[in-house]
Amino acid sequence: MSSLLYQKVRANPRFAELAARRSRFALLLTAAVLVSYYALMMLVAFAPQVLKTPIAEGATLTVGVPIGAVIIIGSWLLTGWFVSRANGEFDELNQQIVQEASK
Repeated sequence: MSSLLYQKVRANPRFAELAARRSRFALLLTAAVLVSYYALMMLVAFAPQVLKTPIAEGATLTVGVPIGAVIIIGSWLLTGWFVSRANGEFDELNQQIVQEASK
């Protein structure tokens, strides 16, 4: 792309909207992942007895295992959600902006 096309894209108000929406979405998902990981670390540091509690009486599986699994799988799902939205909604809007600037 030429620098003139870049300037037209950046001047488009829809580009600013796209950048803001994408940033808000990324920050929201980042916050969700960080809060869940740091909450787990706080539990490990300040209330480890909660995580080592067996799921059922006589069971060897503790509460910490499914909590950790949910955090990991949840992070994967949030990443997939971001990729899906980025490859769908955000890419469509991006293509429309570039087409408008190319005219």
